[in-house]
Formats: sequence, structure tokens, C-alpha cells
Amino acid sequence: MTALDLDFVRSQFPAFASPVLSTHAFFENAGGSYPCRQVVDRLHRFYTDRKVQPYAPYPGAQAGGEEMDEARTRLAAMMGVAREEVSFGPSTSANTYVLAQAVRKWLSGKGLAIVVTDQDHEANSGVWRRLADEGIEVREWRVDPATGSLSLAGLTPLLADGKVRLVCFPHCSNVVAEINDVAAICDIARAAGARTVVDGVSYAPHGFPDIPALGCDVYLFSAYKTYGPHQGIMVIREAFGFELPGQAHFFNNDTLYKRFTPAGPDHAQIAACAGMADFVDALAAHHGVTGDAAARSRGVHDLMRAQEVAVIAPLLDYLAGRNDLRLIGPRDAARRAPTVAVDLGRAAEPLSEELGKRGIACWAGDFYAVRPLTAMGVDLEKGVLRMSAVHYTSAEDVARLIAALDDLL
Repeated sequence: MTALDLDFVRSQFPAFASPVLSTHAFFENAGGSYPCRQVVDRLHRFYTDRKVQPYAPYPGAQAGGEEMDEARTRLAAMMGVAREEVSFGPSTSANTYVLAQAVRKWLSGKGLAIVVTDQDHEANSGVWRRLADEGIEVREWRVDPATGSLSLAGLTPLLADGKVRLVCFPHCSNVVAEINDVAAICDIARAAGARTVVDGVSYAPHGFPDIPALGCDVYLFSAYKTYGPHQGIMVIREAFGFELPGQAHFFNNDTLYKRFTPAGPDHAQIAACAGMADFVDALAAHHGVTGDAAARSRGVHDLMRAQEVAVIAPLLDYLAGRNDLRLIGPRDAARRAPTVAVDLGRAAEPLSEELGKRGIACWAGDFYAVRPLTAMGVDLEKGVLRMSAVHYTSAEDVARLIAALDDLL
């Protein structure tokens, strides 16, 4: 496989030419990636040439509507789903909340159950757990407190009595970072008569999902972490989408991509999301990846992951070799996203501040991962230091980070 051309990749991101942003090695990608040039250009064009009510019978409105439609169509093709199965919303937290309200109406009063994990970011856990207030039983699939891992063997007993109708879990955690076997989990859930909702926020930045291969009923992620604008994207498969009660205006409930969008969409940001598809296509063309949109997306995914695995391995080895901190999640870079959290046994934020002074951009805290950190015995008052890379992170960035850590630790 051709190696990722990092110079070409970085040329697609205005941040690397910024006199402000380019001064730091950026390891806060899990909080939000840099936007690619194609997204920035589309957003600028929309606000300068399209900022009118879309779809109306005049040129700017028609162009704006066409660009919104283009974003949905092209992202759907990349992920291998129908365009109607792609919904946009103000954030993944908001999309998950709306979905949970639909599930509340779907399951209330029937003596049924859902499964959640304690590996999740709270946005994909709290809304589901609150369904217990409506009489829906909430069962917890718990991590191993030593490793933070979710075992398939731990899921099966939770489904044994046939009452579970929904299993909600992350593709990977934003602190543990281990990549869960989504396809295997979905197979187990489906065999037990349960639907699946996957929080892909922490995985999608490392390659857009192949939804048919994963086999889930819902997949949620954030465009602002996948090189785009601040939008939440939800793929909901048609059969499940029409089984759930609609949450939109009654006259929009026959359109799947409007069915779970109770508020008006952000026209400009939806249109700008087509820039993410432009970016994937630019990488595919530069690296000789061919085929339809889904094949190009899979090829770019593999290029991104290979780069990330190679670049983050030295940091994992360095941290695992120290006896004054605890590396959260797997040491093997191939088993995890390049989001690396460490428990220092002391307050982590002062170290992130010192790193900032040395040209390393990262942060510390609990990152809304209160449940997994608590399950693993991490003191939330002290938090963890989190250093997160993506495919545009260079080996030089990682070496710079290791040198700074070595000096400060």
C-alpha cells in the first residue's frame, strides 16, 4: 500500500500555514480537528454567495440548496448508505438526545430494556441512562477496571432474557481509545433481537465508517472532528428510522433525513460538509485510490490508519516504559485510535500548561469520560493528560512531544 504523502495532506489544511496555529505541535485533535481547505472554501462561498433561504426559485437559493443536497448525497455514498439515511444536526449530543426521545416513546411501558456501557463519553451515555426515569430498564455493560476494555463475553448475559431492544456503545472511547469490534457486537445484538446505536465520534476522524460492514442501525459522529464544520452527522438505517416515532414537524415525518431533525438545519454548515468528501477524493486521487465513492473512502481510511499507527507507536512505547504514570488503553497502536491518555497520579492540568509553553498543544481533565475513568480508578480531581493525533500528525510532532514530556516528567 502506498504510504500517505504527509506534505500533500498538510497542504490541504490552512492551519499549517497559520502564524498562530502552526507554532504548536497539535495534539488536541480529539477535541476537534483542523478543518480542511475544501470545507473552509465552501463555507466562505456559502456565506458570500448563497446566504439566502435555499431552494427558492432564484440563482443563489438554488445553488445553496444544491450544495446542501450534494453534501448529503456524497457523504452517504462514501459510507455506503442511501442519501435519505444521513441526517444533520447541531451536534452529536443533540442528535443523540433527539434519538433517545424517539426510543423513549418506542419502548415506554412495555417492560423492555436497553444496554449502555461505562466506556462512553457522557453524551452517548447520559441520555440513554435517563430513560430509566421512564420505566425502561437500563443495563450496564462494564469495562474491565484494569484495562478499560469491553469484552464480548460481558455483553451476552445482558441479552439472555430477550428483553433488550437497544445496545448503545462507542466505536472507541475518547480516553481508553481501544477500537471495539463493532461488527461482532452488532451481530450479537441482532441475534438477540436488539438494535444498535454506535457513537463514532472518537473513531470517525481516523477514517469514515463503512456502515454496511459494521452492521449497526445508527452511527453518530461529529463533522468538526472529521475536518469539517460544527455539525453532528447521524446515519440511521431506514428500517429502524421508520420504526421509531418521528421527532420532527408532522409534515416532515415521511422524509427520513428530516424525521429526527426537530429544528431548522444550518444551511451553510451542511453545504460545507461536502468539503469533507472533496478532501477524501483529493487524497484518493493523489494516492492512486480508485473505485466508487465507498471504495475511495475505504482506501483513504486505510492510508490514514497506517499513518496513525506508525506515528503514534513511539509515544505509546515511551509512555508504557515509564513507571511514574499509567497509560490508559492498549499499548498496541493497531488496536487503538491515536488518542493517548495517561494518569499521572497527580494533577494533570499543570503539565498540559507547561507543554503549551513548549509548543505542544494538548489538555487535561476528564473529557466527559467520567464513567470509564471512575471505573478504572482514576482520581477525577486530578484527571488525565490527553494527547490526540490524527493522520496529519507528523513523526517530528511526536518526537517533539516525547522530548518535552521527558524533560518535564
